[in-house]
Amino acid sequence: MTDRKTRLAVVLITSLFFLWGFALNLNPILIPHLKKACQLTDFQSALIDSASYIAYFLIALPAGLFMKKYGYKAGITLGLLLFALGTFLFYPAAEMRHFGFFLFALFIIASGLTMLETAANPYITVLGDADSATQRLNFAQSFNGLAAFLAPLMGGTFILSGKTLSETEQLAMSESELNTYLNAEASSVQMPFVLIGLVVLFVALMFWRTPLPEIRDEEETPGKVQGSIWGEKNLILGTTAQFFYVGAQVCISSFFIRFSDKVAGIDEKTAAYLLSGAFLSFMIGRFIGTYLMRFIAPPRLLAIYSVVNVVLLIIAVFTTGMFSVYALVGVEFFMSIMFPTIFALSIRGLGEKTKIGSSLVIMSIVGGAVFPVIMGQVSDISSIQKAYIVPAVCFLVVLYFALKNNSIKTVTLGAAH
Repeated sequence: MTDRKTRLAVVLITSLFFLWGFALNLNPILIPHLKKACQLTDFQSALIDSASYIAYFLIALPAGLFMKKYGYKAGITLGLLLFALGTFLFYPAAEMRHFGFFLFALFIIASGLTMLETAANPYITVLGDADSATQRLNFAQSFNGLAAFLAPLMGGTFILSGKTLSETEQLAMSESELNTYLNAEASSVQMPFVLIGLVVLFVALMFWRTPLPEIRDEEETPGKVQGSIWGEKNLILGTTAQFFYVGAQVCISSFFIRFSDKVAGIDEKTAAYLLSGAFLSFMIGRFIGTYLMRFIAPPRLLAIYSVVNVVLLIIAVFTTGMFSVYALVGVEFFMSIMFPTIFALSIRGLGEKTKIGSSLVIMSIVGGAVFPVIMGQVSDISSIQKAYIVPAVCFLVVLYFALKNNSIKTVTLGAAH
């Protein structure tokens, strides 16, 4: 490939990091919005995360098999087409105001995102000199962080109305007035998601028309790998820790807007902007945490950050007003290093088992489908504030994993989420 074509390919692959980051980080906007438009409980609204993250568990292996047979370019194109299809399905889902239809659309979107994530990391590393592969990967991942910052900002502006009716106000309305209000709320997702779909289709067309290098799988080492993967105790513990961590991460952001309203009386638009700031602190925290690892062993830093997050969540649960909200923003900062650190510690020293070990850790992302539902159930039984005990318990599992790895001094941070 010529340098010009290589640069175009790098731009296109980098755009994938932005697109899947933007889509996933719209969920914290959709949860309070569809709760209102479809008149849901907290438990039901948490299924929005479940519909998204269950796709990572169900689609990751089929995506890998598809790309092994047809190539990464075909996989990326199919992923983008699924992504676009899911966004377009939001239009009829909103027209019908049918929550099950929304969940189906979100699953289709997430299935596409799973294919994109499966391909993007290896692709970006082969587009250019091998010596600068890590630099290209980190550059691309920075656009994922940018998307996380922009998604709640734009979602809060173009989707959320800022108007939430109390139960008393709804009871005072006639049936036709209430339906008019709910239909107006549901319809606000239509044009934003159609526009996202059109952008994704354009990117798919660009991929289809752009020549890209095909990645050849590495030759397998002859002979059988010694021992079962299930005998790798640290890998299993790390996979468990990642399951709990991703669950906690999704819980923190998914109910942030609801929490801000109930605890500090912050309207949904303002809360969305605060969430955008929290995601910015997450991105900054990753850079700061990476720097601190020059002086503090990664497992020790992971343990410190876990303890800090448990303390911040206790503050969020047992105090009120803006102090509680700022405590949650702080949690976002101290979560920043957790995914890549757990990942690196989990697969350390696996040798020939590294590939399958990595797959197990990535599949544990399904924690993001499980814990928000548990948190929603706790919220319905008690309150959204008390429900934040759920991610606090999750961080205790991360702390246990960090302490078990306390003797390790250095790790290579390659994965990010």
